[in-house]
Amino acid sequence: MGTVKFEARIKELVEGLPDLAELAEPLLIVRRTLREQISILHRRLLAVVRRLMTVPGVGPVVALTYRATVDVPARFRNSKVVGTVFGLTPSRYQSDEINRPGAISKCGDEMMRAMLYEAAHIMLVRLAKWSWLKAWAMKIAKHRGMKKAIVALARRLAVIMHRIWVDGTEFRWTREVTTA
Repeated sequence: MGTVKFEARIKELVEGLPDLAELAEPLLIVRRTLREQISILHRRLLAVVRRLMTVPGVGPVVALTYRATVDVPARFRNSKVVGTVFGLTPSRYQSDEINRPGAISKCGDEMMRAMLYEAAHIMLVRLAKWSWLKAWAMKIAKHRGMKKAIVALARRLAVIMHRIWVDGTEFRWTREVTTA
């Protein structure tokens, strides 16, 4: 229900009740002001994360979670470290002569890891548009399985989003071939 319809409906309901009408008017003014401020805040938040949202599968929730979790991008010496910080790298089992990779380490922020996993899953399963990144992940899925491809893509998304944030660039859907 729109603001105008809502306010008209409230005024209609309290029309014959002067005491309630006197109370309803200031509340409607506060409600209108709150809605305007929420709209302004919403536009500002989207402006902050707009570049991160150019990455396929990344929406406002994932982008805002990423910005809040990373906070200061300069604290990472390079972008590859971001995937490790979120626990998206394989752990190792080492004992005597045994040295084998295990599941992901699950260190770091669990919510961010879940958000990146969800974004990677959306990109691989739901998005119809192809990019070099989706092709890369599908190649991994073909050889190693879909779950491992999603985790690898989630780690790569974290790295790409960090680079976008630091460089001030946007996601490129195709790889540009440079000639030397």
